[in-house]
Amino acid sequence: MAEYCVNKTEQANGDHEVHERGCVYWPAPQNAQLLGNHANCAGAVTAARGYFRQVNGCRTCSRPCHTQ
Repeated sequence: MAEYCVNKTEQANGDHEVHERGCVYWPAPQNAQLLGNHANCAGAVTAARGYFRQVNGCRTCSRPCHTQ
């Protein structure tokens, strides 16, 4: 299990990115909505959709959940 967060600040395309703890792109505390521990990024992305409509996995740390 790993800890995940979603960035409260959206990307230029409107995505809010999901990050795994330790990612170089983990947002600053004021921009990180913590999502708790999940077995994989898919669970974290599902949890993030409870906060934001447009969610994507980080290309660096959550590659299986990243879409173009």
